[in-house]
Amino acid sequence: MELLIQTALGFPFAFFLALLALVAVYWLLVAVRVIRVSCFDHDSLRDDHLASTLISLGFAGVPASFALSTLIVMATPIAFALSLVLHWLPLGLLRLPLGFLAIWAAFALAASPSVGACHALARRFHHSRRASPRWLLGETVVVREASDAEGRCQATLESDPEVVVTLHGKGEACAAGERRVLVKHVAGDNVYRAVPAADYMDAHERLRKLHLLPRHDI
Repeated sequence: MELLIQTALGFPFAFFLALLALVAVYWLLVAVRVIRVSCFDHDSLRDDHLASTLISLGFAGVPASFALSTLIVMATPIAFALSLVLHWLPLGLLRLPLGFLAIWAAFALAASPSVGACHALARRFHHSRRASPRWLLGETVVVREASDAEGRCQATLESDPEVVVTLHGKGEACAAGERRVLVKHVAGDNVYRAVPAADYMDAHERLRKLHLLPRHDI
């Protein structure tokens, strides 16, 4: 028991305890409606570096706060196991750098199951009573019809065809059956800007093409 307490209060696991406390406080404030679930989301991926990074890792269709919370919660038990191993080893001065490496490893190992959990719950967020249009940014849609004279067209989510959105391009017409990625929500008109899926290359794909990431998802 003493070993478990020392591990829990020592570095690097203490870092995850602090993150868990922040996550708990955040969702408590959401539950009492002091803040909104979508308070970290913006109307454009260009202006939202947090959401862009999460989407590049595979977290799309859910609020950024939920994706981060899921990642932290799933990384915590992994971090505890790694911290326990580090506590047993006589590392000396290597304990600090290896502790930071353990933090990175915990998040890396938790990334894949966290993405899977978010994908499984994405439809619930799509149809939630408190759903925000911002949560759909980064999602792939399939165009149902060609653009009209005003450049508008209807499209459905590829992962959830029940969700229909309106696209409005700037002089760029959409073709029926075309796959596009939502990158901006225009709140005043309740329409989305989207780019062709073939042209959309997020950071994750860039790294894979440069062979900086393995072929399988982490």
